[in-house]
Amino acid sequence: MIPYGRQHISEEDISAVVDALKSDFLTQGPKISEFEKHFADYIGCKYAVAVSNGTAALHLCAMALGVNKNSRVITSPITFAASANCVRYCDGEVHFADIDPKTYLLDINKVRALLEKHPKGYFQGIIPVDFTGNAVNMEAFRKLADEFGCWIIEDACHAPGGYFTDSKGNKQLCGNSNFAELAIFSFHPVKHIACGEGGMVTTNDEELYNKLIKLRTHGITKDPNLMHKNEGGWYYEMQDLGYNYRMTDFQAALGTSQLKRANDGLQRRREIAQTYFEAFKNNKSIIGQSGVVNGHAYHLYIIEVEKRKDLYDYLKTKDIFCQVHYIPVHTLPYYQSLGWKEGDFKNAEIYYKACLSLPMYPTLTKEQQLFVIESINIFLNG
Repeated sequence: MIPYGRQHISEEDISAVVDALKSDFLTQGPKISEFEKHFADYIGCKYAVAVSNGTAALHLCAMALGVNKNSRVITSPITFAASANCVRYCDGEVHFADIDPKTYLLDINKVRALLEKHPKGYFQGIIPVDFTGNAVNMEAFRKLADEFGCWIIEDACHAPGGYFTDSKGNKQLCGNSNFAELAIFSFHPVKHIACGEGGMVTTNDEELYNKLIKLRTHGITKDPNLMHKNEGGWYYEMQDLGYNYRMTDFQAALGTSQLKRANDGLQRRREIAQTYFEAFKNNKSIIGQSGVVNGHAYHLYIIEVEKRKDLYDYLKTKDIFCQVHYIPVHTLPYYQSLGWKEGDFKNAEIYYKACLSLPMYPTLTKEQQLFVIESINIFLNG
């Protein structure tokens, strides 16, 4: 079987987890802070907060930024639902802007047009998504957000190690929070770094960092400097309504181990992407992602074909299990109940009807990839 994504667990990973399991800590122990430090260094930010999953990371970001029933936030319709759901968890109002059909990313011009339709202050935030691992130009979004008084959460779940080049020629790593108040990552098994489940929030803002630390643990603090009083070593204060969004120590141990070979995995993903591009670039039946783009992290490699479902079903008969990323969020029944409908975002809907995510993971062998390519060509030429 060839899936669209797969984790790679090495002997070193297993050893790291076993060592953590033999230690004195299973939940919130020293491996958490170790993982946070190494991840912050990898991304190039000041602070990192490990949490139970990427959705929890998004929710905590929305809470830390004060999203409430009066908040209106813009995001992309082509993303996993959590990018929008985090706003709804806080009773905020989600708005969508269409994608750029060439990059599949949130179209900054569409976002500007939406912002300009309303008085300044009508929208409070923007959540761009580094979809497929393609880095959003966060510098451009920062300029736009500042013009209209908005904060930014960068959803970088697909893009650890990805980057864009800013106007001064500097490499800006996805999630480094140089242009966003907060950024988030996921450590789901098919992502670049696998912890089983897990997530991370990154930021350069100390005040937001302290909020996140408290909110991930029920809103409770034991820091004497933050408490109103201190009755002894057992004493704690619940100062906000938070959640239990903690990561376990053995998950953090796995994440730290995986992080050591993250760059090797990223390089292999780019090699796989280039092979797909070269194989399909002259096939007029396929709209494919471009050849390797500087800074692209290639969580996904997506093609667009006219008979997507037929190809999907055919590949399954060959034990090739592709996937579709994603059903446009505004067409999901829950969001339709809020007033969104098919026809609202033309580019997103055209993309969805044709998109197919091909197998993309570092342990995909050359022979397996060539079999995938050959099978697609046989179907399209048949």
